[in-house]
Amino acid sequence: MDILNILFALASIGLGVFGWLAPKYTMGQLDMSGGDSTMALSEVRASAGALFVGMGVGALLIGTPTAYAMLGFCWCGAAVGRATSLVIDGRFKKKWIYFIVEAAVGVPAVFLNLA
Repeated sequence: MDILNILFALASIGLGVFGWLAPKYTMGQLDMSGGDSTMALSEVRASAGALFVGMGVGALLIGTPTAYAMLGFCWCGAAVGRATSLVIDGRFKKKWIYFIVEAAVGVPAVFLNLA
């Protein structure tokens, strides 16, 4: 279980680094455009980037099952948002892939650490 928890945290940090330090790349992967304002870049750096880095680093530093479960709840929240988009906004292959990744990290992280 400890190895899985560390992998979940490192996945959060690794994926978050892209959003935080390479927001234009992340936006391209998410089919987003920034327009004339830099607010889109700021939002990606914050919500798809540094937020996930902070979650992963926090879970590693605290190192308790509760911390890793909370990391899982965050990923599950992302999966719920993605599932909502699949139902309301339309189904696309890329959305399914992101949903599967989010659920594959979130669900095990919750259940392994709350059992």
